[in-house]
Amino acid sequence: MRHEKFVRRGLFLVFLILFLDILGIAIIVPVLPAYLEELTGADVSEAAIDGGWLLLVYAAMQFLFAPLIGNLSDRFGRRPVLLASVFTFALDNLICALATSYWMLFIGRVLAGISGASFGTASAYIADISHDGNRAKNFGLIGIAFGTGFALGPVLGGLLGELGPRVPFYGAAALSFVNFILGVFLLPETLDSANRRRFEWKRANPLGALKQMRNYPGIGWVGLVFFLFWLAHSVYPAVWSFVSSYRYGWSEGQIGLSLGIFGIGGAFVMAVILPRVVPRLGEWRTAVLGLTFTTLGAIGYAGAWQGWMIYAVIIATALESLADPPLRSIAAAHVPPSAQGELQGALTSIGSITTIIGPLIFTQAFGYFTSPAAPVAFAGAPYALASCFLVGALAVFFLKIPRSRAVGSQGEENVAPIELAAAEQGEGTGRSRMHGN
Repeated sequence: MRHEKFVRRGLFLVFLILFLDILGIAIIVPVLPAYLEELTGADVSEAAIDGGWLLLVYAAMQFLFAPLIGNLSDRFGRRPVLLASVFTFALDNLICALATSYWMLFIGRVLAGISGASFGTASAYIADISHDGNRAKNFGLIGIAFGTGFALGPVLGGLLGELGPRVPFYGAAALSFVNFILGVFLLPETLDSANRRRFEWKRANPLGALKQMRNYPGIGWVGLVFFLFWLAHSVYPAVWSFVSSYRYGWSEGQIGLSLGIFGIGGAFVMAVILPRVVPRLGEWRTAVLGLTFTTLGAIGYAGAWQGWMIYAVIIATALESLADPPLRSIAAAHVPPSAQGELQGALTSIGSITTIIGPLIFTQAFGYFTSPAAPVAFAGAPYALASCFLVGALAVFFLKIPRSRAVGSQGEENVAPIELAAAEQGEGTGRSRMHGN
């Protein structure tokens, strides 16, 4: 068992790295429509499609590099991979700030996608220092980092955007460099040498990593839930700014404020509600609760024809933030410590597939339903489509994911625990097994 002080320090620092990374991403969201219009001379509908291509290349790089980076972290440790990622992200934002054409932004997004592929390593870092009793709670730190980052980032980006659309990119680059310096001096390593495994190229590619996950029974259905869930969630970075600008006539500052409120709600749920709900309901029921509110949220945003309604939906469906941490914990419990980086890399690849597909689907839906050719003007169409994917995620979860996680005394479920073997193919004969009711 790791020393409690070491665990707290590691959790705090990986949270700080994630928070500053998310802050660096969110800070540019409010100015992206104006920046793209400035660089390309396009109107808001065409700029939305240009933005979709930027998200696509970002996701494509994550898809290609996440398994490689995850496997490297299983071999060499989490610390060097995370530090390299943060430094690369700083360079990306600097390139975007200096861009004189759309293609320079494109190159910057390539680097951002490669650096963002290490998000799975941060998840593996958390899994390294967690156990069954606190894994969902610790994964909630990811949501808190996202929530607080997206709460402060858009507000800061909106304010900086008043000075010019390039200024937030300079701010993001500066934050990333600070992040790197902090990591160099303070970030500890969490993967013991005894739990490291040799690097294999056949497992360090998207198809190989996903194929390897078949060795852990039940993980495929969890992956499908993640796919549908993340596909739906990609609607927000893809079109939130464009829908808000078109539908409500919001400025960069107003867009930033709405995202800030959204982030604050998510961070509050992760920090205050999640630690109290999981012991009572268990991970399975908590995930169902989160998925249900996520679906209701997408429906609400689709129907919000006035700006004030967005804030009502944000408040009413804030419990959607409960979905991701228990899903991650359920997935992590399927694999041994030496494969956590590979698992998280595979999940990142799944997420990357959704952010390749999602922006194209949702920006095209927005562009079509706000164009003169549309049979009816409906800027909420992307959110309506997202709600359909979320209904599918709920159905798969109900039908295929067994209630295999014990809950607290307030709501006992008579279930058996997940059993994991410590060995892998080529290093032993053990394999993980999940036992249902």
